[in-house]
Amino acid sequence: MNYKIAVLDGDGIGPEICRGAIEVLEKVGKKFGHTFAFTHYPIGGCAIDECGTPLPERTVEGCLASDSVLLGAVGGYKWDNMPVDVRPEKGLLGIRKAMGLYSNIRPAKLWKSLVSASPLKYDIVKDGVEIIIVRELTGGIYFGERGKGGEGKEQYAWDTEKYSVYEIERIMKIACELALKRSRKVISVDKANVLESSRLWRKTVHEYAAKYYPEITVEDMLVDNTAMQIVKNPAQFDVVVTSNIFGDILSDEAAQVTGSIGMLASSSLGDGTRGLYEPIHGSAPDIAGKDIANPVATILAAAMMLRDSFSLTDEYRAIECAVESVLEEGYRTADIMKDGKTKVSGSRMAQLIAERI
Repeated sequence: MNYKIAVLDGDGIGPEICRGAIEVLEKVGKKFGHTFAFTHYPIGGCAIDECGTPLPERTVEGCLASDSVLLGAVGGYKWDNMPVDVRPEKGLLGIRKAMGLYSNIRPAKLWKSLVSASPLKYDIVKDGVEIIIVRELTGGIYFGERGKGGEGKEQYAWDTEKYSVYEIERIMKIACELALKRSRKVISVDKANVLESSRLWRKTVHEYAAKYYPEITVEDMLVDNTAMQIVKNPAQFDVVVTSNIFGDILSDEAAQVTGSIGMLASSSLGDGTRGLYEPIHGSAPDIAGKDIANPVATILAAAMMLRDSFSLTDEYRAIECAVESVLEEGYRTADIMKDGKTKVSGSRMAQLIAERI
C-alpha cells in the first residue's frame, strides 16, 4: 500500500522528533511492504517567520490532500509576545478545524520497564497501565453560550454545557471503533446524577452502542469517581469516552500516572480516516537542536496513525514491541534516565527502535 503523509514539523524540537518518527515509519514500510511519501509543510512559529501566518493556505491544502498528518510541536519564546490571533498555537487550532477533527484520543500508557517513574505505588502499577481517553473536542462548555453581568458583589458570569445527540453519537462511534481493536469495552464518563446534559449523554451512548456496536460492553462511571479510580486502580480502564471538559481534566490526570510526558502520544480524528497525530508535550525550545529530546511520543503517535487511520494493526504492534524492547534493554533518553541505565541521544533512541522493527 502507498500512503501520503503530511508532516508538520513545527517549532523547537518538532523537526528532530518528526525525523525520528519518519525513520521508524520507513523501516515499517520496508518490513511490511508499504510506501510512505512524506511532504513537509510549515505551521506555527516557523510558518509565521516564513509566510507571515501560523497556518499558510498551502499547509491546509497539503493536509487535506494527504492520507494523514504527523505533527511535531508549535510555539516558543520567540513568538510569546505576538498578538493572540497570530500566535503559533492558532495554527494548531486552525488545522484541526480545517480537517474537521472533533475527537481527541490520548492514550496514557505506563510501560512495565518504567513503573518506577509513576507516582503511584508499585503494587498498583506493577503490571503496567494503558488508558485511552476519547475526548469530545469541539462541543460542551468550552464552546457553549457564555456571558457576564452585574456589578460589585452582584457581578456574575455563566457558561453553558450543551450537547446534541449528533455530537454524542459521533464521538461514541470513534470510541467503539477503538474498542473493537482492543478489549471491546468502553467506560462512559459523565455526571448524570446532576447534569441534564450528562443524562442525555448517558442515554445516547447506550442507545448508539446497542444499535450499531452490540459487541461492545458499555459501562457508566461518574466523573468524580473516575478521578478517584484512576489513581486507585488504573488497570481497570481501557477505552474511556467523555465530554470536552471532563476529558481535558482526566487525560492530564491519567498522563501523570505514567510519570513521563515524553512517552505520550495523541491523535485528533473526525468523520473520515484522516487524522492529526502528535505528541502531547510542547516544543521545548530550550533543548531544541541538542539531540536530547525524547522521540518516543512522536514515534508512538505515528504508530497510532498506522492503526487508526490506515488499519495496519500488525504494523502498529511492531512499533510498540520495538519501543518495549529498547526500554527493556535499558536504553533511556535524558528525561527518563535512571541510575544503571544506558543514556542515549534522541536520534539514537529512534535508530534503536527502528532497528528492532
